[in-house]
This record gives sequence, C-alpha cells and structure tokens, in this order.
Amino acid sequence: MSAGRYAPSPSGDLHVGNLRTALLAWLFARSTGREFLMRMEDLDDRTVAGADRRQLADLTAIGIDWDGPVRYQSARRERYDEIVDALTAAGRTFECFCSRREILDAPRAPHAPEGAYPGTCLRLTATELAERRASGRPPAIRLRADVDEFSVIDRFHGDAEGRYTGPVDDFVLRRGDGTPAYNLAVVVDDAESGVHQVVRGDDLLSSAPRQAHLTTLLGDEPPEYWHVPLVVNADGRRLSKRDGAVTLADLAERGISTQQVVDAMARSLGLADEGESVDAAVLLKRFGFNPELIPSDPWVFDPDIFCA
Repeated sequence: MSAGRYAPSPSGDLHVGNLRTALLAWLFARSTGREFLMRMEDLDDRTVAGADRRQLADLTAIGIDWDGPVRYQSARRERYDEIVDALTAAGRTFECFCSRREILDAPRAPHAPEGAYPGTCLRLTATELAERRASGRPPAIRLRADVDEFSVIDRFHGDAEGRYTGPVDDFVLRRGDGTPAYNLAVVVDDAESGVHQVVRGDDLLSSAPRQAHLTTLLGDEPPEYWHVPLVVNADGRRLSKRDGAVTLADLAERGISTQQVVDAMARSLGLADEGESVDAAVLLKRFGFNPELIPSDPWVFDPDIFCA
C-alpha cells in the first residue's frame, strides 16, 4: 500500500506553519486513497523530552489521524548503520575529516551551490588519509555520488512534466559522532515504509535530488514530491517559535481556540470562507485532491488576525 507521511522533529511544540504542512500532507494522502504514516525524526540532540506527545496531541486536535504506530528513528539506528556498511562495501562511500568551516572556506566549482561539498577528502592520498585517521578526529561518512545533478517529480516546482532538477554533492550519510544523517534516515524510512508521496515545506526542495539519487542507489523508486509554500511572519521569513504566539498552547493563552486556528488554516488554503467553521472531514471533502486550489505564495501569519 502506497503511503504519505508527516515526520516532525520532536524539538518542541509544533507551530502553525508545521500544523498547516501536516494538514496538507494528510489531505494529499487521504484524498488519494493512501495510508498516512507518522514518524518522529528524533536522532539528533535537539530532541526534547515529551515534545513528541505534545506534537501528536496537537495533530489529533486539528483532526489528523494516522495508520499504525508512530515510528521513531531512534529505534532504527542499527538499520541505518547496515545501509551505510552495505554502501561502503560497494565502494560508494568515503571518510571525510573536514570541519564545517573548512568546507565553507574551500574553493569550489563556479556552478556549485553554497555549502556544497568541494571533494576535499575524496582526493586524499593513502598517506594523507592515514594522517587524518591518526589525528583522532572521527570521520563523517559521505556518499560517493556519481552524478552532479538529479531529477525528481515535484508537482509544485517542476516543469510542464513535473520534473525538477537540482544539484547533488557527496553528502553526509553518517556524522562524525556516529549519528545517521537526515538525508540517509529519511530515504531509508520512506522506502521501507512504502512512502511514495512526500508533502513537505518548500524549504526542503533542495534536499529532494540528493534523497532521490540515494533512493535509486538503494534499488528503490523515489517518491513523488509536493513541496508546498511555507507559512511566514510579517517580515516574510519562515515562521518560527521566536515569532511569539504561534503554537496551539501559546494561542490558547491568548484566548484563541484550536477551532479558530483550523478555520484560519482552511481559509489560507482556499478551503473555507471568511467566518465559516470547518473540520478536517469537511476539508478533505472539499480538497478532493485538487492541488490547484493551494495558493502558490506563502501564507503570512499574524496572531492578531484573530482579533480583527
């Protein structure tokens, strides 16, 4: 069974932007007859105890349900290591001892995007590699990519045929501290759980070519992507918890109910009229897998809209 999914990082409460993207992912999956899976991307040190429970409670409160148990990446570290070991055995990885600063300061090809890996450790001689290993700095493991770019199907950002092409570099699979990298874990999890539809914020668009390339190297078919517009603050920057009352709990303290938040999100998606109150079931019926309804511009969120 093909599935869609939502995969937050439990680093704190979800804000309105997170909830709106989750609602869209749910609408896309349910309106196309797919299962909807929930995954917690809890591998890094930003994870906050109890944040997962609060996030799940907020998602339930706005009407989202999911199939099966919640999947936690922290329970799958051995599987990620198995994949890295298999790629290494196939000659598809190399050790990288570069710091973030060294990568940013290194010269790179004129067409390479900012932050792209310049290939420093890929070109080490045997002697240089031995010296790096003797230094005591644990290496990251990078993919030995065999392409400079890769195409994916993205229905919001692709061409007339839905094809979007972006750069691919020798990206990290496992960090120096042993933590599986996001670009590895998300690929393995999506492929092994049958996710063939990925709906997420368009700030992750640049990650799609890397992830799709790795998916094909692992013998799976990349998902179809829908990178949707973000929710931004009054200055046009991506909404964050620093913008004040942007979580359900914070808004509730200002007397703003979850229902009011759902109604505002529905209006921002063109699925409800001003002053109309709706629930997830109504939104699903109205959406009816008609992505053209979704505005192409970001939604500017200001808590004061509820006081207008």
